[in-house]
Amino acid sequence: MERTQLFTAALFTLACVPLFGAPDDAILRTASDHPNLTGNYDAATLTPFERPAQFGNKAFLTPEEAAALAEREQGLQQKGAAQSDSDREAPPEGGAKVVGLEETETGGNEFGAGNVGAYNLFWMDRGTDVNVIDGKIPTSILIEPENGRLPPMTEQAESDYRAQIASLGRPNDGSAWWVEVDGAGPYDGPESLPLRERCLIGFTGVAPTFPALYNNYKRIEQTEDYIVILLEMVHDARIVRMKREGRTVEHPGPEVQRWLGDSIGWWEGDTLVVDTTNFVPQEGARAGGSANKHVIERFTKLPGGNVLYRFTVEDESIWSRPWTGQYIWRASDESVYEYACHEGNYAMENVLRGARLLEAEALGQPLPETR
Repeated sequence: MERTQLFTAALFTLACVPLFGAPDDAILRTASDHPNLTGNYDAATLTPFERPAQFGNKAFLTPEEAAALAEREQGLQQKGAAQSDSDREAPPEGGAKVVGLEETETGGNEFGAGNVGAYNLFWMDRGTDVNVIDGKIPTSILIEPENGRLPPMTEQAESDYRAQIASLGRPNDGSAWWVEVDGAGPYDGPESLPLRERCLIGFTGVAPTFPALYNNYKRIEQTEDYIVILLEMVHDARIVRMKREGRTVEHPGPEVQRWLGDSIGWWEGDTLVVDTTNFVPQEGARAGGSANKHVIERFTKLPGGNVLYRFTVEDESIWSRPWTGQYIWRASDESVYEYACHEGNYAMENVLRGARLLEAEALGQPLPETR
């Protein structure tokens, strides 16, 4: 595509985004004159969570760069959704790379090897364009720190993180290597498996919630006393208790920990503010978190129906300083379907069954009966 075409495509993308300066009466309101947030939203975006290293301190893309990025993604999606050759060879030992993604200099791709789930990229949907916020095109969802990247971890959190990565990165050589390791094993029971593998928490995070490779739809249901935020991924439904005149709402004590945290909301002008604490320590998705995590989210309805979603995370146990990000939830007429993660989750059962077989072989014991 020539430079002129790229620029034209970028201008078209910008034109599709509602301007912040539109009159307030373009925003649907409730009987109490608050913006009506009820509806479905598509949060998919090509804007990365952290700013790619090649952009350095560059906070915004040019329209030409944004159009080129969208064009590249369209090509990857078309390639990844193409029908596979029926005469193709078997995948390599250890699993194939994710279909349709370009390889890196090291020979892998951004999702590594071991793909045994998807036939191709048909079920993936990480968006077709980037965010445009206040007429600018940010290079990352994160806007604070100013470099668009997560701040340094605390020393203890960094040590714990490296230990976790080291355990996850151990090659699967078909042996029960953990029988020679002191302490609990990685496959001792369902509780030893990751929360997302057990379908307890979604892959997109709860508070804050992030875009992902698929299942990026959100739904908001709004009343005067409660607001429900439904996340399509693993159908997590957060219930926000609203403060208002004559109604006092407070967080419980720190001994109370909830999978989705405890959320309290109120209105600041036309912006819904949600304060969430009391997390289960293992909840943290993507960027991690502890029981001390404190999240402030802001939902601002834009003329035309979209929502600007902004969040700030503070967790002194994990991060050296707070961090903030924002991205657009695009209003959508599409339905949010149930994500039936638990139903038919035979993989977890088979993982545990396989671990018992490997342990018996390693210890020279009779193999357990299987069915």
